[in-house]
Amino acid sequence: MKLKFCLFILCLMLPLSALQAKTQLIKIATLAPDGTNWMTQMRRAGKEISKRTDKRVKLKFFPGGIMGNEKSVLRKIRIGQLHGAALTSTALSKIAHGNHLFSLPMKFRSYEEMSFVRAKMDEVMIQRLKKKGFTAFKIAGDGFAYLLSKEPITGIEDLKRQKVWIPQGDVISRTLLEHVGISPISLPLTDVLTGLQTGLITTVGSSPGFTIALQWHTKVKYLVDLPIFYTYGAFVISNKAYNKISKGDQVIVREVLEKTFTTLNKQNWENNQKAKTALRQQGIKFITPDKANMAGLMELADEVTKILIKQGVFLDKDVQEIERLIGQYRQKKTKLSLVN
Repeated sequence: MKLKFCLFILCLMLPLSALQAKTQLIKIATLAPDGTNWMTQMRRAGKEISKRTDKRVKLKFFPGGIMGNEKSVLRKIRIGQLHGAALTSTALSKIAHGNHLFSLPMKFRSYEEMSFVRAKMDEVMIQRLKKKGFTAFKIAGDGFAYLLSKEPITGIEDLKRQKVWIPQGDVISRTLLEHVGISPISLPLTDVLTGLQTGLITTVGSSPGFTIALQWHTKVKYLVDLPIFYTYGAFVISNKAYNKISKGDQVIVREVLEKTFTTLNKQNWENNQKAKTALRQQGIKFITPDKANMAGLMELADEVTKILIKQGVFLDKDVQEIERLIGQYRQKKTKLSLVN
């Protein structure tokens, strides 16, 4: 009788202990500083996931690069010190070859054109990440990056006189600049503002929203109104950590994170449009290259794209498919214009 009673008490205690054992703490690193829209939305997603899973899944964030640069973050994920991250395109391409899909220099003309291509190609990137051991939850664009500088830049010759910053590990920007004889200066994000203040760098490439969030706009006077790159990122969790989450909770995690990054994608574009207006209002002068300089820049971009294909940074099949989709979009847009 006593044995049965003890077994009964143990059975009552099992659900609580089992629940505690199944709790998964997912440690997430990101370069995005606290206070940015990225962090606001991700923290909100973390709270929703915790609530809907009855705290069986919790996300703990390490923002502002406190876990190191993205190379360090990927290493920490592989040894289990971290479980995931919000990563830029540079890091995504380190995980899966070819995931620089949308970073083709000066290839896209508009957000609508970019969205048309992404509707076909986002899933390609996500599947590549999965094969390399990472579960991704949608792609979120941060908008187009522009050159912002202390001195006016109207063409390649002006650019050659600048001290240009590039993010660490950004092989595309490095190749582009070195192709015209510029030795770029690579710094972590946390050192860029100081670099602008001291004159170590005079030019940065960034989206308007990011420029304002990090206060870089206070140290520059000009913006070249020509999209250089499309900047984007993704929230990834290692398959090893993700697979420890129960199937039912995985459904909740995916639903919340996909919804969050769909929202971020839309908000980031809207915020960047507002940020461009804010930059004008704060005295930043917008420069549009003339036709001759524009042609030279486009030719340069095509040359560098070919070099990067040979180096294996871009996959030739990806470039061909993106160019096909761009052509399809522009043809469709032209037909609509003629009808209207």
